[in-house]
Amino acid sequence: MLGLFIIVAGVVILLGKLGFFGFVGRTLWPLVLLLPGILIHLLFFARRVSAAFLIPGGILTVYGLLFLICSLGGWGLMSALWPVLILGVAAGLYEYYLFETPRPARVLPLALGLALIGVLIWIFTWLQAGALYVIALVLIAIGVWLIFGRNRSKRDKWSRGW
Repeated sequence: MLGLFIIVAGVVILLGKLGFFGFVGRTLWPLVLLLPGILIHLLFFARRVSAAFLIPGGILTVYGLLFLICSLGGWGLMSALWPVLILGVAAGLYEYYLFETPRPARVLPLALGLALIGVLIWIFTWLQAGALYVIALVLIAIGVWLIFGRNRSKRDKWSRGW
């Protein structure tokens, strides 16, 4: 046992000197939120906790995923993804509504309202970030399709003397 302890201590020290723990601490810290959120869901589906636990479970899971994406992809993403923080609360409330019996009447409108607010803010955030170009291109493509693609059969009928 002493030999095994010494080997483990050496590996831990070596990994620390190579910067492994610093990398994990800087990059994978969102797992501290994500794993408890997943654990809460597992406990609920194993019938160990009530549906009320799904509210923080949903929030932790969504926040953990958001922070993990930002941690791996760069924190500049947060300028476009911050409305997901509102969607996390909406997801937790919606899960509670979905799995609680009897279904609480006031929770669904609250969850849907928060989700709508989050999505609207997300759209306006994208509009500021240059998504207006994408919307313009989509509108142009739809217009071209309406002019040349959709009415082709009607024009063919008129040109043949329908």
